[in-house]
Amino acid sequence: MENVQKIREALPEAAKDLKLNLGSVLDQGSLTVGQRWAIALATAIATREPRLIDAIAKDAAGKASPEQLDDAKAAAALMGMNNVYYRFKHFMNREEYETAPARLRMQRIAKPASTKAEFELYCLAVSAVHGCEMCVGSHEKVVRDAGMTVENVVDAVRIAATIHGVANALSIPV
Repeated sequence: MENVQKIREALPEAAKDLKLNLGSVLDQGSLTVGQRWAIALATAIATREPRLIDAIAKDAAGKASPEQLDDAKAAAALMGMNNVYYRFKHFMNREEYETAPARLRMQRIAKPASTKAEFELYCLAVSAVHGCEMCVGSHEKVVRDAGMTVENVVDAVRIAATIHGVANALSIPV
């Protein structure tokens, strides 16, 4: 966690809670080490904060499998598209938009590199960062149906929230 430690040290005093949370969400919880780091990578990508993405990517390489990291990147990319589209449909709340076909390619969801449940968990975490209620609900149902627990979901969103907060804190002027 050498690179993430440097990020923690770079955070201003105003983000002291985030410094502590960043260490704890990546070190403990109901998820496997690989799942925690893949979620951290997916959500860091969603924040678009280059220093955070780089630090997490470097540290995650020794903690998550190549398949988990590949799925994390794919989840971040795919949810970057889907969260905009499905948030729009939800905001509009009109039948003609609800019934309109998406016509967007989403094959990776059906064919992840790791497991379907893990990929969906990464998608859920990214969707939480992007604030897409429809996608969060959809992915939560899939992971729960696959046997993941409420604690697993909460831990994934806790990581997402912390990563998002850290990305914001990195832009605080010192």
